[in-house]
Amino acid sequence: MITVSDLRKVYRQGNNEVVALAGVSLEVPTGKIHGIVGHSGAGKSTLVRCLTLLDQPTSGTVAVNGKELTNVSASELRDARRRIGMVFQHANLFDSRTTEENVGYPLELTGTPKNEIKTKVAQLLELVGLDKFAKAYPSQLSGGQRQRVGIARALATDPDVLLCDEPTSALDPKTTDEILELVKELRGRLNITVLIITHEMHVVKQACDSVSLLEGGKIVEHGDIASVISNAKGRLAQTLMPLPGDAPRSAGSGTILDLLYTGDQATEPVISSLSRQFNIDVNVLAGSVEQLSDQQYAHLRIQLPAGINEQEIINHLQSNGIAVTVKGTK
Repeated sequence: MITVSDLRKVYRQGNNEVVALAGVSLEVPTGKIHGIVGHSGAGKSTLVRCLTLLDQPTSGTVAVNGKELTNVSASELRDARRRIGMVFQHANLFDSRTTEENVGYPLELTGTPKNEIKTKVAQLLELVGLDKFAKAYPSQLSGGQRQRVGIARALATDPDVLLCDEPTSALDPKTTDEILELVKELRGRLNITVLIITHEMHVVKQACDSVSLLEGGKIVEHGDIASVISNAKGRLAQTLMPLPGDAPRSAGSGTILDLLYTGDQATEPVISSLSRQFNIDVNVLAGSVEQLSDQQYAHLRIQLPAGINEQEIINHLQSNGIAVTVKGTK
């Protein structure tokens, strides 16, 4: 489990103070994948450095599996860092080392015997699907393969946490999906906690169980995917479940509603059921369906006919677990 409490980081620039993190708090349960999203300058890079204590926070605490990292000795911090595997944007491999030598490097640093390193590396390369590339150098590998080497290296010390800093931003869409599938598979097999720092909402859609929106050094939205989606007015919901860009805002007269279906509701014939129950014609103006965290979600814009009791219909929809936003009346 990762627990961050009221984390602040303030940099001094001459007589000025720059607040990079302004009281960040979050908790990621064991075995979950959590995404931290935000634009450039939101504080994501600072958060990564503070989570690994490469940057000492100005205040607040960071704990992994109950072990607080912000108030330990240098030797204890070195041991704690071994429990956090780091995956970088560009893999950061040693060009002069082969695949197996890159993966084994963290074990060399800890003084692990050579025969144990050989066995462990072989297991890790098989785990990430690179057992046939043990003798290859980084220049001989594709971008996705280099990232797999980086993931295997991050797992060499059997970490509790995998911290991924923009792990797919340098990859093409197909390779991105392959890497995200690998991360999900490893999470399931190793019961490892994963934190992904990204600016790509596609990463959240494909891999994350929960997400936080970081802005100006603060978390402004946070939650598991289902609860985030159910907040129809939230920016994360609108970004994760957008309507087509040219979605019409009205067709004729009547109240316009945006509906967000969560979980199993996305597969239910809600509109046809609504039409039958209230004996009305419902106009579907636009819609989108997304697969998020292995569940299906839907976002619809509908228009009710004029002259009916809209509130009764809204209450009915909400009682069935559908998030409703009134967009206006024409």
